[in-house]
Amino acid sequence: MIDEPPKPNWFERLGTWLSPEPETKDELLDILQGAFQHNLLDAEALAMIEGVLDVSERQVRSIMIPRAQMDMIDINDTVDEIIPVIIETAHSRFPVIDKNKDDVIGILLAKDLLQYYANSGFHLREMLRPAVFIPESKRLNVLLKEFRASRNHMAIVVDEYGGVSGLVTIEDVLEQIVGDIEDEYDFDETEDNIIQDKGGRYRVKALTEIEDFNASFGTTFADDEFDTIGGLVLNHFGHMPKRGEFIAFAGLRFEVLRADSRRVHTLLVEKQA
Repeated sequence: MIDEPPKPNWFERLGTWLSPEPETKDELLDILQGAFQHNLLDAEALAMIEGVLDVSERQVRSIMIPRAQMDMIDINDTVDEIIPVIIETAHSRFPVIDKNKDDVIGILLAKDLLQYYANSGFHLREMLRPAVFIPESKRLNVLLKEFRASRNHMAIVVDEYGGVSGLVTIEDVLEQIVGDIEDEYDFDETEDNIIQDKGGRYRVKALTEIEDFNASFGTTFADDEFDTIGGLVLNHFGHMPKRGEFIAFAGLRFEVLRADSRRVHTLLVEKQA
């Protein structure tokens, strides 16, 4: 009996699509698209590879959480003022400022407040971890490498004048590769598709059905063309929006809270006067 030759593995099959070798990113993407069409790559793998290539070119300014959306703690706040903020926002890390938002003096980890409940005293300044400052122009692949080396999970982004322009986390960078990661903006229960925050705004899952959105906001959006509010908002944008982009229509302001390169996940909705 003659043994059959072993079937080529995934890398060997993909290698047939890399001859001749691509010389530009566009040529490489064309080859990867061809590999996908011939079932050498599934859609998720293709999206991740595209994400890796994208990260090597994008800068921090394109994904950072803008200064206006940063949840900060003042060094002069009491523990009774700090704890409600931590509970409401549900973040694990908070920039701590002194006097103004440009004066970030450290990072508070929410878990460090366990000392307060352990009756060991509360000294906020002693709890702070050093803050890492990076320029808006830093490339995401370089930042990811630094995050891994330093084991930091958050960096404060500064502009050319040294002022704070935003913050970025290791999760923000990883989401550019693997897509959305569940975090403090995510809520799983169907009844929690729409959550009101302390400012009277609403955090809304993009997958919320238009019928449910209409019932909550008193709107009359038709659902014959789009099933979800995310689809409707995306159509109004006319392009794939990034976090922080906003658009207004029908008396509502829609801001993108969470999105990746493939879809919008969470919206911040505010009624306009």
